[in-house]
Formats: sequence, C-alpha cells, structure tokens
Amino acid sequence: MAPLKEGVEAPDFEAPTHTGGSVKLSDFRGRIVVLYFYPRAMTPGCTREGHRFEELSSEFEKYGAVILGVSTDPPERNKRFAEKEGFQKITLLSDVDGKIAEAYGVKRQGARRVSAERATFIIDKNGIIRKVLINIRPAERHADLALQAVKEIAGE
Repeated sequence: MAPLKEGVEAPDFEAPTHTGGSVKLSDFRGRIVVLYFYPRAMTPGCTREGHRFEELSSEFEKYGAVILGVSTDPPERNKRFAEKEGFQKITLLSDVDGKIAEAYGVKRQGARRVSAERATFIIDKNGIIRKVLINIRPAERHADLALQAVKEIAGE
C-alpha cells in the first residue's frame, strides 16, 4: 500500500498518548497537525528525530501547529521514551496494531513485529493532507522539512 497523497482528507483515528490519555485527530480540527510516524521508540534515529521536533516546537507553535508522533510501540514504552529524552512539547501516540499506519499507507510488517515507515503528514486546519514526507535521511531532517511545510500552509 502506498502512502496517502497530498490533497486527500486525513483519516480520523483515536489513539492512547504517552501521558495516559487518548486523542482523536479530529480533536485538532482548526489547527495544523504535524503527524509523524517513527519506527521504534528509543532507537538512535527516532531519538534524534524526536529531539529535533522538540527543539523546533516553539516555531511550530507560532503557526498554531500541534506535533503528534505515532509508533507501534505500546503506551508504556512511549512514556519511558518521552521521560528518558525529556520530550514535553510533542505528544507520542501508540498504534500497537498498526491500524493508523495502515490507514496512512506507511505500515511495515516485519518478521517479528509491525512498525511504521518514517513518514510525516502535514494536515491543514480543515483536515486535508497538504504535505507528505517519506523516509527522509537523516531522520532529524523531518522536523525541519515539516516546519518549512507548516510555514507554507500558514501563508508565510
């Protein structure tokens, strides 16, 4: 399955957060959403990527954007990841069964576990995918490219 394309409506979902609650994508209607998928918490690339999103979070906030990171890790692992790395400005979501990754076309089925491709979807205030970033290397560049897309969507 190929990743969703720009210009289509972002599939709604509900997922548990690393802080113990849960959110729906539709909860953020009226805001720009940076929905980034990462393969596995506490791995080097995903750690660098998360830190870069955290570092740029105040820039994203200037444009009213919210940052949601999604992995197939259970909430407890995402909680440990966020606590260990000091993530306070990004929300990590658990997609244990891979249904969200599948809906966005970025699910990977390995021999031992389901995961997600490294991908970022920038969703506008009306719930439309405006930018898709897939497998950017190095991983931390995702945040910079996502910020550039948010600025464009915001009209800057």
